Amino acid sequence: MTHSIEIREIKMPAVHWRLGAFSAALVILAATSSAALAQKKYDVSATDIEIKIGNIMPYSGPVSAYGVIGKTETAYFNKINAEGGINGRKINFISYDDGYSPPKTVEQARKLVESDEVLLIFNSLGTPPNSAIQKYMNMKKVPQLFVATGATKWNDPREFPWTMGWQPNYQSETQIYAKYILKNKPNAKIAVLYQNDDYGKDYLKGLKDGLGAKAASMIVAADSYETTEPTIDSHIVNLKSSGADVFVDIATPKFAAQAIKKNAEIEWKPLHFLNSVSSSIGATIKPAGFDASQGIISSAYLSRIRRIRSGRTMRG
Repeated sequence: MTHSIEIREIKMPAVHWRLGAFSAALVILAATSSAALAQKKYDVSATDIEIKIGNIMPYSGPVSAYGVIGKTETAYFNKINAEGGINGRKINFISYDDGYSPPKTVEQARKLVESDEVLLIFNSLGTPPNSAIQKYMNMKKVPQLFVATGATKWNDPREFPWTMGWQPNYQSETQIYAKYILKNKPNAKIAVLYQNDDYGKDYLKGLKDGLGAKAASMIVAADSYETTEPTIDSHIVNLKSSGADVFVDIATPKFAAQAIKKNAEIEWKPLHFLNSVSSSIGATIKPAGFDASQGIISSAYLSRIRRIRSGRTMRG
């Protein structure tokens, strides 16, 4: 399985909620579960009739737009159950809200592992929340499977063998933006807005690495925000005052929408790069306004699964 990333310019509404990637993840999950269960070594998390799978999502709080992912997963597992489950076993998908608060994530993970006794925690969202439970999950030897964040830290099988990432990593994405800027606007003055946590800092590092020796001179302003802030309007005003003609927007949907709207309001029209985690039409572009969102450059990724059938390689 490989990932491919493409840069795209937002011109018109389009559906984008990573459903293809999610479906591919379910294929792998089903295959893994089937192999494990076939060995007839059961515990309370996997029996002849049920497989318990845990999940933690921000159904409330500053990034609640991502809650639709958990709802989509629930619907997909319900579909699997309606079709007979996995080898006759129904999936008991237990999904809790953490509000994108790491202390709450720890509480919910302990509940899933110690009370609900799930087989694994699947596709929980967010870099800070997953960071908060990574050591715990590995200590308990419960898989933290297909983590829904692109932070580079998930690729550490030596220290955290029970944690598996899913998305293309954030640093790779901003390195692609940097390459584009160096080629098309080599004299750019870049302003960066980023979320003040591991997610935002990971993206920022990728941008600096991609720009290389030119990073210090090209990045003329970098301003961070906290998810507890009601608005990032003042940050946008500050970034405009830097004289930047390129804006790298490293923000989750609520704040990305605010940035797009404020740019339009104060008539700041830099070349605008929007990180892929906020490229959703429904969660970001529609609230910001389609007119205000024209010309924004973002990226999308697709998953390709290779399977062998009758001696031929098939791609889906």
